[in-house]
Amino acid sequence: MANITFTEGAGLQDSIFGKSQAPIRLFLEKRGEAFEQESMLKKLFSMEVSHHFGEKLTTMTAMEGFQPVGENGEYPVDGMQEGYDKFLENMTWKNSFSLSREIVEDAKVTDLKKQPSAFITSYHRTREKFGAALLGGAMAGKTEVNFQGKTFSTTAADGKKLFDKSHPAKVSGKLQGNLFSDTFSNDALAAVETAMQNFRGDNNEVLDVAPDTILIPNQYALKKAVFAAIGADKDPDTANNGFNYQYGRWNVIVWPYLNQYLTAGAAPWVLLDSRYNEDYGGAIWLDRTKLEVRSRIDEGNDANVWQGYARFTAGFNDWRFAACGGVTGGEKLLGA
Repeated sequence: MANITFTEGAGLQDSIFGKSQAPIRLFLEKRGEAFEQESMLKKLFSMEVSHHFGEKLTTMTAMEGFQPVGENGEYPVDGMQEGYDKFLENMTWKNSFSLSREIVEDAKVTDLKKQPSAFITSYHRTREKFGAALLGGAMAGKTEVNFQGKTFSTTAADGKKLFDKSHPAKVSGKLQGNLFSDTFSNDALAAVETAMQNFRGDNNEVLDVAPDTILIPNQYALKKAVFAAIGADKDPDTANNGFNYQYGRWNVIVWPYLNQYLTAGAAPWVLLDSRYNEDYGGAIWLDRTKLEVRSRIDEGNDANVWQGYARFTAGFNDWRFAACGGVTGGEKLLGA
């Protein structure tokens, strides 16, 4: 798999561990490929490659547009202004496991598979849980989250919570919000979608936000409500089963990893514009160093030690890629 770089220590091929290197590497690659195919990160974050210690993220206002100048008219000078910015520092992540000489000598196939599989699963699960911690923390109204002893920001580039009722414009425009209290329903879905389509840029320019994804935690009542709203082409609330315009328009992501980062009993739901997220950088994931796996012999106990090293981070930049509903304290759209 291209996302794992392997390095073998000197002398391993000539040692008792030499024959185990290729099978273990194969276990690591296969498990990594399977986990990457199932990962939700690429659907929720704009995946970027970083080449530095960290990266400065920013937003830009739109240009004013072309102007009518008539025949032989002068070219007007247009421009863009920089919006809010945020700096994300890449974090170093490490882990390791070891195989005793006895396990390799006795060719315990189960142990040779089990530990490498658990090792690569832990790497990808860490990435998944990290992304869920950031989004879950944002949905819970936090400005930062603690993940495995380190603190990470969940604020947008404007310094506000990712989901907030009062996002300021950098250049001109009114305060805007992407935090709503309405519980999920067909009408609430339509109302939040409309609110997102009306988002303005930092210079009060009209944007082209078009949400296409619904993100929810793994809760049966919320899943039932979502699929009841979008799962049929007829409106069940009308006597003559009128057309349900929400049918067939949404990608739905049910992410169990979110559950542990939300308050018990809470049922928040998020709308996202995946294209806007990619084009303008809303939720950003930075990969500085892909997973590097090194195999060596521990001179102290003759064990075959496998060490994993990677650098990555994630955070939020332009808040307009998403809106959150079903949160106490948010703006009420229905019946307001």
